[in-house]
Amino acid sequence: MALVVWDPMTGCRREMNLPDVVYNNYGAAVLCAATGCDHRACHAAPFQVVFVGLNLTEEGECVAHAWLSLPETSDWSKPCLGLHLAADAFIEPMPPVLVKEALHFMLEYDDDDSVAILKYDLSSNSLSLIDAPIMGSDVAGATMLMAMTDGSLGYALVVGLMLYLWSRQMDSSRVAPWGPCTNINLGKLLPIQNHKKRLRLVGSGEASDIVFVTTDLGIYEINVKSQQWKSLWKREKFCALIPFMSFYNPQERAILSQTAHSQGMVK
Repeated sequence: MALVVWDPMTGCRREMNLPDVVYNNYGAAVLCAATGCDHRACHAAPFQVVFVGLNLTEEGECVAHAWLSLPETSDWSKPCLGLHLAADAFIEPMPPVLVKEALHFMLEYDDDDSVAILKYDLSSNSLSLIDAPIMGSDVAGATMLMAMTDGSLGYALVVGLMLYLWSRQMDSSRVAPWGPCTNINLGKLLPIQNHKKRLRLVGSGEASDIVFVTTDLGIYEINVKSQQWKSLWKREKFCALIPFMSFYNPQERAILSQTAHSQGMVK
């Protein structure tokens, strides 16, 4: 079993071996590792992969570890210090969110369907746990993390036809509490036919205040600030939606491609 790093723009694929551990559940993310890159044409630039795995010990405990790949060789670093979690914890199959040099994964607890946030700090190579703004059961599958335009971590929750949004920003005392942002009645905003069918959050745009919601009529893109929306697909079924944004600059693309070839990155 291996990880595959795929570039949708070029179609290039690169396989990577998994860290040499036994894992029960995991999540991963690809990050650009080019110094000073503005991310307009970094498809051939070096990259790093963050791998977070949850392992069940013989004692029945769940321990989380994180690994970071080296851009030059794709070898894995030593795992960070383990973080002990509840035995029923697992990482939801949704893309993690990068906010201020930290990746945030949504955790779900199988026993009561409650959620929490697993944070991996790239600068300190450490894992920590963040409480969700709304505690309680039966919220799994109705929540999602977001990278907000103001650089804060966002948390979205759908209950019935209502979309609730919180953000987490560091204050002057270096504490990052959750604060409510907005509430949106999706029943009045979107053309929903069956109001009894559960709405689902399937993705968000990076630093764009955009969320993607599935209804009985299809998938919609919503700007949570302007409350403008548009229909993307009709009656399609997705577990997760990952928007991919890129800018095409032939000159920069050629320079990066030549650099990658000279470094033996592209075959």
